Amino acid sequence: MSDPWSRRSLLAAAGVFVAGSAHGQPVDGRIKVEIRTQMGLIVLELRPDKAPITSANFLRYVDAKHFDGASFYRAAHPPGFPNVGLVEGGLQNDPARLFKPIAHESTLLTGLAHKDGTISMAREAEGTATADFFICCGDAPYLDAHPDTPGDNAGYAAFGQVLQGMDVVRAILAMPTSSEARNPVMRGQILAVPVPILQARRAA
Repeated sequence: MSDPWSRRSLLAAAGVFVAGSAHGQPVDGRIKVEIRTQMGLIVLELRPDKAPITSANFLRYVDAKHFDGASFYRAAHPPGFPNVGLVEGGLQNDPARLFKPIAHESTLLTGLAHKDGTISMAREAEGTATADFFICCGDAPYLDAHPDTPGDNAGYAAFGQVLQGMDVVRAILAMPTSSEARNPVMRGQILAVPVPILQARRAA
């Protein structure tokens, strides 16, 4: 099956921060984060050993409790493919809680890829990612960097994987969407009723 969407149409919308020891960020290893929603628990495994800038940025929002009260607000899948696509969450409507954008970590550098359950950063241009993130439902190689293609070919910054709760993610993907959207590219992809994020915390 060919890729149903282009990279640009899939995620048209969503200071450099590298966390130090003050934020408890190890140089390598993997870190678990639990996202509690009204629909259930999603457990993530972040890869600071592969994507240190992106993982540290996400953990900064977690540690500051900025994701508490945020939401999953987007469920995007191509026509005729209801079980594949992505769900997006973050602080889209709360700019006061955003930190500065971070540098882009290409999949060519990290060695990570957009697979089923991958968590990655939403962005516009390179270096604009802040708090909004998405989780893949199904493999999505078209979201990886492809320097041999024209246009914005830098891909998106994958930085971890869902360990538990893909049933919750897929349930969000299946939720009703609205025909309204501030960004025309997202028309038909914004959840009619967003799914609140109750809490996001590091896990043992």
